[in-house]
Amino acid sequence: MIYGESGTGKELVARDIHRNSGRGDKPFVAINCAAITETLLESELFGHEKGSFTGAVSQKKGKLEMAEGGTIFLDEVGELAAPLQAKLLRVLQEREFERVGGTRPIRLDIRLIAATNRDLKEASRAGTFRQDLYYRLNVVALKMPALRERREDIPLLANFFTARYSEKVKRRVVGISPKARACLMRYDWPGNVRELENAIERAVVLGSTEMILPEDLPDSVLEETTLAGEPVTALHDGVREAKKALIERAIEQAGGNYTEAAGILGVHPNHLFRLIRTLNLKLKRQRSA
Repeated sequence: MIYGESGTGKELVARDIHRNSGRGDKPFVAINCAAITETLLESELFGHEKGSFTGAVSQKKGKLEMAEGGTIFLDEVGELAAPLQAKLLRVLQEREFERVGGTRPIRLDIRLIAATNRDLKEASRAGTFRQDLYYRLNVVALKMPALRERREDIPLLANFFTARYSEKVKRRVVGISPKARACLMRYDWPGNVRELENAIERAVVLGSTEMILPEDLPDSVLEETTLAGEPVTALHDGVREAKKALIERAIEQAGGNYTEAAGILGVHPNHLFRLIRTLNLKLKRQRSA
């Protein structure tokens, strides 16, 4: 079982475990349990026989069967519906399964690696995840730290992504400026490595020099630096102050009603609240209706 926030690289770790094991020359099959509806997920995992349901025009092997001899990786396993949890537990205990609509047991030899960003121990106590399945999966547990907990990796990862996307988009980018690197180091990266990768890709695509500059980075990264009291660019500071002035004026015009203020600005109220938090605006309490 691999635990960790979204974007920390749980699947990369799973692939490395597979690659460096005795099963490395066999299939590695990944499936995201949260991305497929419950009705389709059963067929994806176990396969189905011809005619077992409407649209089943032929026999189909499931992911478990395709991973024979190798590794099946179940991402977001905490999202499995209760009936599928019971069937997965049986597979792990008996090492056999039946296709949807089938009657013949199929023997199975696989390693199962699961990943989740949920606290499955707490979920098992609350009854939202089977306790017996939790203990069956949690034989060997790994915890992937969030990127903010290993900031020393940020420059290494940023340089790696810079080189990767520079080559991919055929634009020469030789590095990251000291100011831009400082912005990267101050940001907490709630989306972890995936968010960092997206930020660097954006900077490579939108940048106009051979170095990644602060203004090439997403606004969310720059805002963190500004809140820390560090100047980024005169343009960014000006845009920030203009946003604050517009929001304050709209709220004043709406008499303190944030929903009306959002309408004046032409944005959704939720977006307005995010802007207020991001810009660290200190506003009066919203008036009562």
